[in-house]
Amino acid sequence: MKKEPEILTKAQQKLKRKQAFIRVVKFVIFSCTAGIIQIVAQTILMEVAKAPYWAAYLTGLVLSVLYNFTINRKFTFKSANNVPIAMVKVAIFYAIFTPLSTWGGNELTKIGVNEYIVMAGSMIANFVLEFLYDQFFVFRNSINTNELGKKDVSALEKAGEEKDSESPATDEDISKDAEENINKKFY
Repeated sequence: MKKEPEILTKAQQKLKRKQAFIRVVKFVIFSCTAGIIQIVAQTILMEVAKAPYWAAYLTGLVLSVLYNFTINRKFTFKSANNVPIAMVKVAIFYAIFTPLSTWGGNELTKIGVNEYIVMAGSMIANFVLEFLYDQFFVFRNSINTNELGKKDVSALEKAGEEKDSESPATDEDISKDAEENINKKFY
């Protein structure tokens, strides 16, 4: 069943872009804090406990994933979806990502690549891939469904009501707005 595209006013489009930008910023901030958790755990295990790279990496990754999932579900994607189902979807991602990044990282450290450079590369790949996976698969149909998200939906609806007499934006309007924004930023 195909969903009808929603027609938004210019004010709603502007607000929706702002909300999407804020979602990305939140994901970046929360992922950085998850990264700190991973770095600290992995460093302690490698330097203090003298654990091999793969064991330290895996432990740090699991701790950061649990934290990141919990925080991003509630505050970034504002999702009220079924937690066990969402966790299974995330587990599927990590069932692929974790063995590949653990094996690849271990192989790179065996040939002399610095463990912290390998960790940084893995974290950057994880960050980008996980955002896309969460946005377009895990939370795709449940963004803004919790209490915090309902406020965003309400604000979007209100923006449409305030400009009710305003006609929906056309492709030409969108192109013109984009061009004006580029000109403001670069000229």
